[in-house]
Amino acid sequence: MAQCRAAGIRVVMITGDHGVTASAIAAQLGLSDGDGAAAITGPELEAMDDAALRKVVARTRVFARASPEHKLRLVQALRANGEIVAMTGDGVNDAPALKQADVGVAMGMKGTEAAKQAGAIVLADDNFASIAHAVEEGRTVYDNLRKTVTFLLPINGGESLTLLLAVLLGVALPILPAQVLWVNMVSSVALALVLAFEPTEADVMRRPPRPVDEPMLSRFLVWRIVFVSALFMIGVFGMFEWALWHGASLETARTVAVNTLVCMEVFYLFSVRYLKTRSFTWRGVRGTPRVLAAVSAVFALQLLFTYAPPLQAMFRSAPVPWTMGLQIVAVGVLLLVVLELEKALLRRAGAEQPAGA
Repeated sequence: MAQCRAAGIRVVMITGDHGVTASAIAAQLGLSDGDGAAAITGPELEAMDDAALRKVVARTRVFARASPEHKLRLVQALRANGEIVAMTGDGVNDAPALKQADVGVAMGMKGTEAAKQAGAIVLADDNFASIAHAVEEGRTVYDNLRKTVTFLLPINGGESLTLLLAVLLGVALPILPAQVLWVNMVSSVALALVLAFEPTEADVMRRPPRPVDEPMLSRFLVWRIVFVSALFMIGVFGMFEWALWHGASLETARTVAVNTLVCMEVFYLFSVRYLKTRSFTWRGVRGTPRVLAAVSAVFALQLLFTYAPPLQAMFRSAPVPWTMGLQIVAVGVLLLVVLELEKALLRRAGAEQPAGA
């Protein structure tokens, strides 16, 4: 119950028991903490019209002497208030309320077949704690999906902006189409897959529920995509021109540009694992084995891309001096530092906002 309260989930008890019994059990569960402590009974519900019921369900947590019809009305009232309702039930009479709720949760062990058919989810162990764990897992999956999108879009945006800038300036393309294909099909995919298995962030069950109408790409993510795309463009195009300015051949300069792009992807991966909090914490370091494995695989593939003759012939790449390799790594480190500073500034700005802002 405490975990649900911290996550912004309001738990409501609807029971057929006597009001005194329901209130006593609710107090033991931590539902009655002064807000909504008094139980509303079925006869009181019947005396209310829909408008009055909507006001009552907004503040009451315990409903006693409730019939199946009352449960259905309560679900409808909660939804009318804009709430996302998950309704649990096990009996045949619970089926209408389970069907009406946004998420009907039927009991798998003691539930009737009618309830299981009406529910969207069947709880295998009949344990309320499993619902809280499911919410935590769902938030983790959604977070990882957002991280994957926020990882891939700036990379593609940076590639596109780099090529567009070269066309506008009338210079040679820093990256050839075949090289773009290599980056997208090898390094980008390998690194993005790691984000799907990221562990749950520490504060995931201390956040309020996101608004129902909030898009996947929030204003923060749009800003991050634009900002990082611009940084990728500056890094890739800048290293390409830097290599040419130091006398490198066009093939070598393009190889430098590709390796800079991949190196920036690697360091951006460490940053995007935590969109708003610091990337390097003890919890974060413990959760990096998959990340390190993916980075090692990408590093090995880039060595083949740069120095293996068959791949040189296929992708028109060329060997890169080790001094230039250190500069490429420095660009990746600089990207990570800039993004960590940006996150720190955003956290400070958020902390300085007044309550409710």
